[in-house]
Amino acid sequence: MEDDKYSLELNVAVRVVHMACSLCQKVQKGLLSSTSFVQFKSKEDNSPVTIADWSVQAMVSWILSEIFGSQNISIVAEEDVQTLSKPESAGLLEMVVNTVNECLSEAPRFGLKSPAQALGPSQVLEAIGRCNAAGGPLEVVIGVLGCPNYPAKRNWLVKHEQQSHAVPELSVTNPGIWEEGCILYTRTGSGEAWMQPLVQGDKKLVWPNSARLVRVSSIQDPALATFCEPVEEANSNHSFTAGLAQAVGLRKKPLRVHSMVKYAAIARGDAEIFMKFARAGYKEKIWDHAAGVLLVQEAGGVVTDAGGRPLDFSKGMYLEGLDRGIVACSGVKLHEKIIGAVYASWDSSNL
Repeated sequence: MEDDKYSLELNVAVRVVHMACSLCQKVQKGLLSSTSFVQFKSKEDNSPVTIADWSVQAMVSWILSEIFGSQNISIVAEEDVQTLSKPESAGLLEMVVNTVNECLSEAPRFGLKSPAQALGPSQVLEAIGRCNAAGGPLEVVIGVLGCPNYPAKRNWLVKHEQQSHAVPELSVTNPGIWEEGCILYTRTGSGEAWMQPLVQGDKKLVWPNSARLVRVSSIQDPALATFCEPVEEANSNHSFTAGLAQAVGLRKKPLRVHSMVKYAAIARGDAEIFMKFARAGYKEKIWDHAAGVLLVQEAGGVVTDAGGRPLDFSKGMYLEGLDRGIVACSGVKLHEKIIGAVYASWDSSNL
């Protein structure tokens, strides 16, 4: 990607996401001296908060503040400091602090600076607490998506898809995944999306780190298209999307993947369609979609709400005004068929 506006921000973002992926992998595998894989059911939607969630947020906040100045950044993020700030959470906070410091010590490996001294609990809490912005009136200009458990080589994905039609979460019983993570990134208006492999072992990140262009699939026939949907059923209606899939002639079983990997799969041509229709009362959060949407669009795909309107990330922390759901496709023809099926099926749905 040629140097242009936001090139510094994109460069820093890619490097810090590399660090975040490394942290997540090490927490998951128990390679850090301070952690094991610890989960806490404290999110509003009952999804787990891990040591990695807090640690990544603190690390990213600290690095961005050091490079751009805390007065110049406004961070919207998922985790708050309430749980960590409680007296009974002292042990948990200690694990997060140790995790952050262990990973920040490796910053030079990714072309970034480590702190002169290890961060203390108050500094880690401050970094997490700094991520309290409520969103703003501007749209997304760069997108960086880290996928520590998503295989960079399509032949691995195809083999796995044939076996179980799902991309698993990180698992220490499946070590092959650890060599296959990737990072995708783009800049608005560039018409390009790029993918880099993760930096393994003790190797250093040397730009552009074997980056290659990715592009959406050219498949337009629904019978040949791969459709991906969220693994979690709590906040999405699988039965409605299954009905839509049948209505437009999708024949393959859905590829169920976690988080924004769905957008990564479309951007790099592994899948053609992603649909999500939330259950009544659930509000889509901008951090679950912003980077992925831009990646799909710049890689040649189409993302709108179910009414065919662009997603609006300028209304705060949530996708306010979202029409029924989200539809992402590799091409216009597939997208038009899905939108048409939504209008035809909606009145008979129970959403």
